[in-house]
Amino acid sequence: MSNFSPSSVDAVRVYVKSDSEDLQYPVLFVVRQQKGVLSWQVPLIFRGLYQRTYNYQEVSRTLCPTEPAPDTGPLEQVIFVDVASMAPSPIKYELLVTRVKNFQLMTDKAFNFTASPSQPQYFLYKFPQDVDSVIIKVVSETIYPCSVVSVQDIVCPVYDLDHNVEFNGVYQSMTKQAAITIQKKDFTGEQFFVVFVIKPEDYACGGSVPSTIQDKGNHTWNLQRTKHLQVTIVPSIPESVYVQAMLFSFLSFLSFYMGALMVACMHYVRARRKMSAERYSPDDGSRTMAASRPITAGTPEGSSYGAIDESSSSGGRQMSSPEHGLRRGSDTDSSVEEESDFDTMPEIESDKNVIRTKMFLYLSDLSRKDRRIVSKKYKIYFWNIITIAVFYALPVVQLVITYQTVVNVTGNQDICYYNFLCAHPLGVLSAFNNVLSNMGHVLLGFLFLLIVLHRDILHRHTMEAKDACTLEYGIPKHFGLFYAMGIALMMEGVLSACYHVCPNYSNFQFDTSFMYMIAGLCMLKLYQARHPDINASAYSAYASFAVVICLAVLGVVFGKNNMWFWAIFSIIHVFASLALSTQIYYMGRFKIDFGIFRRAAMVLYTDCIQQCSRPMYMDRMVLLVAGNLVNWSFAIFGLVYRPRDFASYLLGIFICNLLLYLAFYIIMKLRSSEKLLPIPLFCIVATAIVWGAALYFFFQNLSSWEETPAESREKNRPCALLGFFDDHDIWHFLSAAALFFSFLVLLTLDDDLDTVRRDQIPVF
Repeated sequence: MSNFSPSSVDAVRVYVKSDSEDLQYPVLFVVRQQKGVLSWQVPLIFRGLYQRTYNYQEVSRTLCPTEPAPDTGPLEQVIFVDVASMAPSPIKYELLVTRVKNFQLMTDKAFNFTASPSQPQYFLYKFPQDVDSVIIKVVSETIYPCSVVSVQDIVCPVYDLDHNVEFNGVYQSMTKQAAITIQKKDFTGEQFFVVFVIKPEDYACGGSVPSTIQDKGNHTWNLQRTKHLQVTIVPSIPESVYVQAMLFSFLSFLSFYMGALMVACMHYVRARRKMSAERYSPDDGSRTMAASRPITAGTPEGSSYGAIDESSSSGGRQMSSPEHGLRRGSDTDSSVEEESDFDTMPEIESDKNVIRTKMFLYLSDLSRKDRRIVSKKYKIYFWNIITIAVFYALPVVQLVITYQTVVNVTGNQDICYYNFLCAHPLGVLSAFNNVLSNMGHVLLGFLFLLIVLHRDILHRHTMEAKDACTLEYGIPKHFGLFYAMGIALMMEGVLSACYHVCPNYSNFQFDTSFMYMIAGLCMLKLYQARHPDINASAYSAYASFAVVICLAVLGVVFGKNNMWFWAIFSIIHVFASLALSTQIYYMGRFKIDFGIFRRAAMVLYTDCIQQCSRPMYMDRMVLLVAGNLVNWSFAIFGLVYRPRDFASYLLGIFICNLLLYLAFYIIMKLRSSEKLLPIPLFCIVATAIVWGAALYFFFQNLSSWEETPAESREKNRPCALLGFFDDHDIWHFLSAAALFFSFLVLLTLDDDLDTVRRDQIPVF
């Protein structure tokens, strides 16, 4: 029995040692206190993988402390230590009871100590009156041995051994650093224990069993696994910082709305001045070229859409009948008009194979279908992506709520891969800052929808105010894909926020699924500008995106060092690139069926072997050769190196193809003596600058679910902006702005062609 009369919160530590190695007759120690009983045996046995055991003959445990009551003052603490053994012969042991110095941790004061598997440590911390939350920062100079940091309520007994430390409180595994944010409201007594446990093996932290241990069989004695640790408890940010961060986020993206409003006002004033000037000036005959072809009174508006000059086609003028004109004049939603599998260009006028395989193609050759039908075809993109977004997002939200609930209930912070040095909780969310930073995608996506809607309304008014000849000018205005891009940007923000509720290996696809769709929609929009009649339908496009997402899931699950998967994927990648290149080169007139290989061999033989002729479409050939080289390089890289992050690898393929096509489009545009107006030029420069800055912060890896949670925490860094946002949050802000500027580039890139006839706009 030992007596202590503490005047403050002190703790008692019991140290025992025995020379006995007889596991059949261990020495049992039982410590009885006022509030509980603590017992253990010597040798103390820890169990690892594959039935491996680690036995320790020295054990040191801290007893549950007794805090003096304020009304009674210091009380005498009585401790009973019972020692027993069933061994047939006497066993020597050593017992030492000492008082723990510096048992209570202080705010902003570092404390150094050591711990081992058989000698865990824990300390007390009390919240100051003016502090509502704190961050417990633990660092070590060595990676191993693997350790666990746990925060437990003031309850006896304290769970401080490897097999029971996860029974209570919040805990993290650790190699070199760990950080846990604790809020005062979660502890009724406004105090808690910080427990430090050293694990007997390192597999939980990504380590392996040393060969010296493997040679000793299943029993290892007194393995030296001492770790030096330093703990510092610092106050977390106050509520005012939360308010500042939310205001900063909202006002930052509100400035984009103000900028868009200013540009709209400038355009409105300029348009009014232009209309006033035209109203009081005589007709200068500027529409002579537009009216050079007679438009009969019986010709409906839609039939003249995309009409080409007689010199650019092999057929005559489009014929119309009263029934045909009546059908086009009524803007109905019949299934016939929405059908995209048949071509509405009358075959009696000209053969599509002749029109689309000419050496020099102009926009009028590929914009011959009825405007209303084509417009409705592209609106399907918008309605389909809304349906996809709803069905995709609902189970995602349900799943991440379940993840967050599991984290909050179990206290296992190894489930989610946060940047724990900059994870600010709010409500049930463990890292509110990572969720808040995604609001930019939603706000800017909505702003882009408003801009597209504004352009759409202006275009409709223009079509109603002017005659049918106006339809022959500029790039055809179809806004369905733009609406789909705006919805995709908003959904990227929603799903990225869902992913960051609990980022881990299982739900990383939520963060990338709509990025695939954004990249694909941007490429389709670029292609649609000069090929409105032959662009992919919404059904085939979204079906292709579904296949891509399926491949992404398979890659995440089976792609880790699986040679067969990478071989199959590389073959699919190469053949898909060749098939798509063939479709683009021949403008969709090269059928993809079982006879494609025979026809391809015939073309190669006649054009490359029999007579080495120059490609008919040199510009298209240059683009497709460059594109195939890029895609084949990606396929070879994946087959050789087999990157662990397959989702990012697949996204890189999409982004590189998009950038290649955009660069080709701009180069060909300038080569064709077309202009870049100030607004698209500004958007291109802004896009390049913002993407460069965004990618810098993207590659500042703050966590990685490809590694163990403890290894991931080695990459954690403090906040970088306002004491609230980390580097990845800045990536969210900048990437949202970069995507917005990228969309504006596609929206305004061909504004200079609004006064140019379509039979003078080249196709590339």
